[in-house]
This record gives sequence, C-alpha cells and structure tokens, in this order.
Amino acid sequence: MFAPADLFDLTQTEHTALFEGCDHAWQAIARIAEHLRTHLHPGLHNRCEGSAWIGDQVFIGEGTVVEDGAMIRGPAIIGRNCRIRHNAYIRENVIVGDDCLVGNACELKNAVLFNRCEVPHLNYVGDSILGFKAHLGAGVKLSNVKLVPGLITVLHEGKSWDTGLQKFGALVGDEAQVGCNAVLNPGSILGRRACVFPNVTWHGYLPPSHAARNSSAVQVSAIR
Repeated sequence: MFAPADLFDLTQTEHTALFEGCDHAWQAIARIAEHLRTHLHPGLHNRCEGSAWIGDQVFIGEGTVVEDGAMIRGPAIIGRNCRIRHNAYIRENVIVGDDCLVGNACELKNAVLFNRCEVPHLNYVGDSILGFKAHLGAGVKLSNVKLVPGLITVLHEGKSWDTGLQKFGALVGDEAQVGCNAVLNPGSILGRRACVFPNVTWHGYLPPSHAARNSSAVQVSAIR
C-alpha cells in the first residue's frame, strides 16, 4: 500500500536508486540529499528566456527552458524538455523529471517530481514526492511541518504509521490530481489517480481512484 511501486511507476524516473530498499515510499525523502551528492554532475544544457539565477550544483537537461526571474539554488537535477516559469524558486535537494512544468511563484524544496508532473501556479512542494503525470491546481500547498512538536505520522483506517520524519509533506501517486487552493497536511498520501477537490484540507491516505470533496453545499439566497 505504501511501497514505492504501489504509488509510482518507477520506469518514469531516472532515479530509481533513490527507492531501493524502501519498504515505505516516504523513506526516500530522507535520501534525496545523499542521492544528489553521489549522482549530480553539474551542467547546463537548457535555454534561458531573460535572466535567471542558477547555482553551481545544478544539472539541467536539453530542451528545458528557464524563464526570467527563476532561481535554482541547488543541488538540483532537472530533466529534459521542462518549463521552469517566471519567478519559480527551486531550493536545495530537488529532482525534476522530464517534460515537467514548474510554474510562476512555485517553491520546491527537498522534493522529487516524476516525468510529466505539473506544478504550475503558486504551489509549495516541500519534502514530498509527486508521481508520473501528477498535477497540482493553482495555489495548492503541500505542508511539510506539524504545528505541534513531534514526528509526522500517516493515518489510515484508525492506525497511525510513524514515519520517523520531522519534515514530510505528501506522496502524490501517478496521475493523481489536487484541485485549486487545496492543502495537503503533513503525512498525506494520495493513491494513483486519486483526486482532492478544490479548497479541501486533506490529511491521511486517499486510496487509488478515490476522491475527497467537501460535503457542505453552498447556500444561495436573495440579497436584501
């Protein structure tokens, strides 16, 4: 249920080594920094539109376009044919696959994006993994730190799984979608093709091909 292959098509990343030996996919989050230390070979093969700030511990693949105002601090590996839009902020320890979109005013930190993942508008993605063709709507936040002290747990069917992590945002399975302005609380897991509707605050495990939506109806009345 929480194994890497349960959530992600591991053929859709060039970084399968990150998941080797992981019983639970969230264990890979703590390995991202070390993986980059051993696999990152800096090189810029992209095209810039305007002026972007790119650190010296960054690899960017061919066909990727980095727009004006973007900051890629690194360490980071960004794949081929991606679009890094205006004012995107890619912080430390980030892996972005091929054909991905990182949009305007999005912030990524200690995160992995599988191929064809879209993080297009005003998103925060911290200490998280997003699967093949996963999509975040505008304003979606993957919260990665609890408001109260303690390790982050995953809740499912009344059971609490201790992840051992102080910082853990979400695991978003292949082709899962999160609607505009939704918030995934720390330790959220979305199965493949799951859907969180707009404005929902979600915590826990959402099974594959299931949807989470607000149940309260909008009331309409005449203005007096």
